[in-house]
Amino acid sequence: MVAIVILNYNGVHFLEKFLPKVIEYSPQSRIIVADNCSSDNSVIWLKTHFPLVEIIQLSKNYGFAEGYNQALGQIKNVKYSILLNSDVEVSENWIFPLVDFLDKNITYIAVQPKILQYSQKIFFEYAGGAGGMIDFLGYPFCRGRIFERLEEDKGQYNDNKATFWATGACMVVRHEEFLNLGGFDGDFFAHMEEIDFCWRAKRAGYQVGFVADSKVWHVGGGTLQKSNPKKTFLNFRNNLAMLCKNLPLFRLFVTLFVRFFFDMLAMFVFLVKGKFGDAGAVLKAYFYFYTHFLYFFRKRKGNFDKFLSLEGVSKKSVFLVAPQPPKGE
Repeated sequence: MVAIVILNYNGVHFLEKFLPKVIEYSPQSRIIVADNCSSDNSVIWLKTHFPLVEIIQLSKNYGFAEGYNQALGQIKNVKYSILLNSDVEVSENWIFPLVDFLDKNITYIAVQPKILQYSQKIFFEYAGGAGGMIDFLGYPFCRGRIFERLEEDKGQYNDNKATFWATGACMVVRHEEFLNLGGFDGDFFAHMEEIDFCWRAKRAGYQVGFVADSKVWHVGGGTLQKSNPKKTFLNFRNNLAMLCKNLPLFRLFVTLFVRFFFDMLAMFVFLVKGKFGDAGAVLKAYFYFYTHFLYFFRKRKGNFDKFLSLEGVSKKSVFLVAPQPPKGE
């Protein structure tokens, strides 16, 4: 049994636009909307227009990370859960390749489809592209997307491939295994929680992957726009917390030392561009992380395998990783 779990917060406009296709193209799945205590009419609209869609009403806005933990903890008797953003348009037969891959590859705990832009459907999308990677300094990127550079989909990533992380915009997880690993880190609230989960899963012996035969189109920025200083704060703070939780001890301190200079460079770029809120968010993230360092450090659990040996880690800096050219060029 497959459960499609859509976490919603004041997103009735996305539900109106994208839920009908989810229902049409997912006939054998349970469809569940977990509402993060929305203040719009999302729940009323669902009950009126789609009474057969299951609703989990959460008591407050838990954010993306803990919201999914709360929701999946209430769902029983499913083998796979699909964590699907409300601003995603699915395609016909999008589920079968993902579930079939997991059925045939028992070491994989999570996979994602090809994530393309909703606005320009031939280009990869920022949040997931063709599978998540990470560089040796802990900066995440995607096949098909490095920083703001997005590649056109020309079939260059039409493969099933082990990656470092799968996007939370559309991630299929083994339900019980997800819960047994503790799910997402609720302290992250939003952003980087899926990378942290995948990293912990890999340290526990699982694999994470990309399945090219399934594709969806993502709007992106449905809750927080990319330029929002709060998002900048969460990205920098959560990335540092993720490193603290998952890197081998010696590598952790070396990486944090080097990262400080790169992140201060990023802050300087924000200043030059006049993005003073984002620049301040970087400083705020650093202040928060180091004043809570012991709190995050105590979360270190499990085996700490050699980071560079994990699948999906680039031994080059993301600043130097060039996108792969399309096949045939």
